Amino acid sequence: MPDQTPLWTPSQASIARQPIARFMAEAGRRAGCDLGEYDALHAWSVEDPGAFWDLVWDFSAVVGEKGDRRLVDGGKMPGARFFPDATLNFAENLLRRDDAGEAIVFRGEDRVERRLSWRDLNDLVSRMQQAMLAAGVGAGDRVAALLPNMPEAIAGLLAAASIGAVWSSASPDFGPRGALDRFGQIAPKLLLACDGYYYAGKTIDLTEKLAGIVPGLPDVTAVVVVSYLGTAREVAASLPRGIALDDWLAPFTAKPVAFTRLPFAHPLVILFSSGTTGVPKCIIHSAGGTLLQHLKEHQLQCGLVAGERLFYFTTCGWMMWNWLVSGLASGATLILFDGSPTHPDPAVLFDL
Repeated sequence: MPDQTPLWTPSQASIARQPIARFMAEAGRRAGCDLGEYDALHAWSVEDPGAFWDLVWDFSAVVGEKGDRRLVDGGKMPGARFFPDATLNFAENLLRRDDAGEAIVFRGEDRVERRLSWRDLNDLVSRMQQAMLAAGVGAGDRVAALLPNMPEAIAGLLAAASIGAVWSSASPDFGPRGALDRFGQIAPKLLLACDGYYYAGKTIDLTEKLAGIVPGLPDVTAVVVVSYLGTAREVAASLPRGIALDDWLAPFTAKPVAFTRLPFAHPLVILFSSGTTGVPKCIIHSAGGTLLQHLKEHQLQCGLVAGERLFYFTTCGWMMWNWLVSGLASGATLILFDGSPTHPDPAVLFDL
């Protein structure tokens, strides 16, 4: 019979220090029963989801107005509404810090390495927010991005979310048809794109690809080209309504980010199904639902606490990129990697 002995078991002291231990204790106090075992906690979360998510809100110190009601029509699927009276802003919850500590560490294979402090990130979000507003982007408008997993992608999402615009991103390795199958459905007002990217030591220029994408997005009022290869101005000049990010941001000076608090169910991001059975289907995720779910997973399932580092190998075309970004709400430093996970050698991700 195989040996069933675990390879490793945490000490009781280590378990007691985990966020979920504190959560269980508070859940038991609120429920008036012993919820010290995971199965019991899970059962309570299913039996009384309104109380469970109310505790998640409080435990993770969500910034916003919770309102009076926690769950309406909880027995309906679809139709259940969590926190129908609440207002919050997703970006406000991710940008709680504005100091010199590290918010983002970025590696683009062995070509690029950058570090952004929380203050750097706030400043970039502020300038992007101002530029979006000046471009006429408002609540409910869609902002599309064809970007690597780089700091500007995160700042773009947060800038859009800060004003209630809806974000949707894809990886720059998508072909024109793949990008248009997704972005063509959502009529974005603004497109953020890169001048190119690196993969397995190769440099891939995006000029030709963008020339095939932009005409298929007639509602886009500006194509903002982010410099990754150092050719943003040249690429932007080749595109209708194109402008390099540095030039787009030039008129604006960083100031405290203004956050518009919106209903809990206000759309945050549009993701897509795989497209294996036809054109990819739009999947809309709300600001409040995304925030609470990610806070729950990060803090309770992963034990993430402020000051720790969070890494997940992903592109901007996968839902795990959104999950990674939300780590900022727990005060974690995000580790971003873009490119081949085996270049220049198979140990590259372990050496980050």
